[in-house]
Amino acid sequence: MRLLLVLLWPFTTLFGSLSIYNDYKVDHYISDSLQLPPSFLHSQRFERVYQRYKRIKDRPFINVKRIESYFIPELEKILEAQGVPEVFLFMAMVESNFRPKARSHKAAVGIWQFMPGTARKYGLRVDRYVDERKDPIKATNAAVKYLKFLHKMFGKWYLAALAYNAGEGTLMRAIKRAGTDDVHVLLDPRKRYLPRESREYLYKIAALARLSYDFDSKLSQEIGYVLARGEDYHLMPVRVAGGESIARVAQALRLKTGYLKALNPHLVRGYTPPDPKGYHLYIPHFKYAQFKKNYTPRARKFRYAHTIYKVRRGDTLYGIARRFGVSVKDLRRLNGLRTSHLRVGKRLKIPIRKRIYRVRQGDTILKIAKRFGVDPKKLKEWNGKESNFIRVGEKLVVLY
Repeated sequence: MRLLLVLLWPFTTLFGSLSIYNDYKVDHYISDSLQLPPSFLHSQRFERVYQRYKRIKDRPFINVKRIESYFIPELEKILEAQGVPEVFLFMAMVESNFRPKARSHKAAVGIWQFMPGTARKYGLRVDRYVDERKDPIKATNAAVKYLKFLHKMFGKWYLAALAYNAGEGTLMRAIKRAGTDDVHVLLDPRKRYLPRESREYLYKIAALARLSYDFDSKLSQEIGYVLARGEDYHLMPVRVAGGESIARVAQALRLKTGYLKALNPHLVRGYTPPDPKGYHLYIPHFKYAQFKKNYTPRARKFRYAHTIYKVRRGDTLYGIARRFGVSVKDLRRLNGLRTSHLRVGKRLKIPIRKRIYRVRQGDTILKIAKRFGVDPKKLKEWNGKESNFIRVGEKLVVLY
């Protein structure tokens, strides 16, 4: 629908009456998509926000040369395929301007500005190796799940958008105080049922959506250019070995390492996580044949996971090895020891085992930590958790 309108725009604007008719169709499409009353896009507050965006003449809305713009066509396809209105593409623009590494003062990250707990709840991985809030494709799929959940909870798309921004509890309390879910009442600046940012949120989304249909606007031209670009800008995921170096894959594809890293902002380090089944990388679509021809997985040797032990009086290498259930050979190799002599106060690296534990019904961080004899704070640290929230079926790394 959106693409059809953009393609028809140059012809309809040749005639004033058709242009007015097209304005009406665009407004109707936006309000209908968000399940807003038509009066919303005819209000003075909406018009003020729209004109504010329209007055921006020199600053681009989207930097079409930056790599994050490569993902925009795929994001639109995901929304359409999952039955979420395409207008929500502009919600991502309001949230982050499509920047995968965007971070708020509240530590929300990515183009959809997920907090860690919500990200994990909707299937995104956040740990020492990867932060999938920065993966535009996976984060969009997670945002779609969350938006559909909110739509089911509140019954209208504009309420889903408000709940996404303000939080489910905040919106519930606002509706209760207002005695209605009417958008004009909820966003009343005098009553202040919602925080100021949330009261502006829908106006911004709708204003950017309308501007994207204005053929003369910079945003419309940028969106049109991004969606019409050729194969050189299309990306696709490929699976590589766990612990694979980005530099090595870039060499196989004859790409600059920095370019491939920029295509994969979700990778925290310079390599993929050490998963036995491997992990995905995004590469340019036109490089796929070269990838199939030149890339060969290579086993990567990882350093031992370890903890630190401070040598006490009377300790021996054999005694420490026995206490921690490791071999003397591994202790010496990990610490670069040529002899078994130990100095009191020396800090030794102790190899520790790694286990993947699947969370069961009734489990808590404290219970799991106690079961394995580890510090609950360490357990959260190993899994990149900032809270004690865990869900049944979730996989946790336990080092012991």
